[in-house]
Amino acid sequence: MVGNDGRPISVALLGCGVVGSQVVRLLTEQADELAARVGAPLRLVGVAVRRPQRHPDVPADLLTTDAAGLVTRDDVDVVVELVGGIEPVRGLLLTALKAGKSVVTANKALLAEDGAALAAAAGESGADLYYEASVAGAIPILRPIQQSLAGDRVVRVAGIVNGTTNFILSAMASSGANYAEALEEAGRLGYAEADPTADVDGYDAASKAAILASLAFHTRVTADDVHREGIRDVTAADIAAAKAIGCTVKLLAICEQVDGSVSARVHPAMIPRSHPLASVSGAYNAVFIEAAAAGQLMFYGQGAGGPQTASAVLGDLVAAARNRVIGGRGPRDSAHADLPIVAMGDTRTRYHVALDVADRAGVLAQVAGVFAEHGVSIATVRQEGRNGQAAEDDRVRDEGDGAQGSRDATLVIVTHSAPDAALAATVDALTGLDAVQGVAGVLRVEGLGRPVTELGGVT
Repeated sequence: MVGNDGRPISVALLGCGVVGSQVVRLLTEQADELAARVGAPLRLVGVAVRRPQRHPDVPADLLTTDAAGLVTRDDVDVVVELVGGIEPVRGLLLTALKAGKSVVTANKALLAEDGAALAAAAGESGADLYYEASVAGAIPILRPIQQSLAGDRVVRVAGIVNGTTNFILSAMASSGANYAEALEEAGRLGYAEADPTADVDGYDAASKAAILASLAFHTRVTADDVHREGIRDVTAADIAAAKAIGCTVKLLAICEQVDGSVSARVHPAMIPRSHPLASVSGAYNAVFIEAAAAGQLMFYGQGAGGPQTASAVLGDLVAAARNRVIGGRGPRDSAHADLPIVAMGDTRTRYHVALDVADRAGVLAQVAGVFAEHGVSIATVRQEGRNGQAAEDDRVRDEGDGAQGSRDATLVIVTHSAPDAALAATVDALTGLDAVQGVAGVLRVEGLGRPVTELGGVT
């Protein structure tokens, strides 16, 4: 690619909502500084929107409803896409890339579904495709994985990548509120959308997990490859149970490379309070990376918001524009490893299981027998009476069930690591025992590479 001799870099913007309006503002307010960093002025030549009358702060001569016409203009060098969704955006970006125009996007859903097609189009035409803003807003996480750790082997990426769910779980932990109350508070403060489905059911985090896994492990991972569970079923009792064993509950995106395969999953989990992710509260995001040589790294900050996301978009825009000026290219998409994706049932996890049981002799032995039948080893067990006082807090023993009588009790069991399918089958089988009156709560427990000292030193 030949440089442009310092001529202005023409930018087309698709979408001018919360983030897009901030991009326009920053392009105007920081024009001189951006030009110095790029080596040429950045010139906004068009803004495609659905309703031009709703954008009085944008010069009228820049506004257009013809997005297809804008991305095919000969004078456009870089297309910045902030519309979101799959169609018609996919077609617009493919058209731009095939025409040799660089693309900057924050569209996590599209990247998680069809990032391979976008990367292929960019590769064929020699254009750049940047998408730092698609994961964790202003937090620089994709470029460090793609470039700074390019000479290392990433073994795990685990993160809190959705601010809405983290706010809700943090509120439940700090105030004792239930899920509905915490969600209402998140909506009142503007952290939750009117329809919070994408956040609370894990769709948003799953898209981000697919992007993270693809980059970290040089393997095509789509949103459909990511096991997804949300937080709707997390109760105040679950939060209290986590606290009782020295943990907290977070919605995690976990991407791992294990035995030559890739596991990608999103679900709520108990994590030790000693882990750095446990202290991430409110609407903040954090991503924890483990690499063979670099060791453990954590990236923390605001994962959403107009100015924050616009910051990441402008960073990508500067990189793409600078490449235009000097005649270079950004990092290419890498999927050379092509590792198989592990099904969730084969992924090894640990469980925290709370069972309401009859408080009589032999119950613990029955319950332990079900775990043994499914090949799941019990790490710790605690029995509580109706008043919540622990009757026993010890490793599984063969001597019986502690206190006897007719009162109800709760057995709290934490397992060792086992295939998720075996753990799930164990829980299903437990509901068939006469002595088990109900399953009070089930959550996975994640050590995330650190000893879980609060759980008796079990790793």
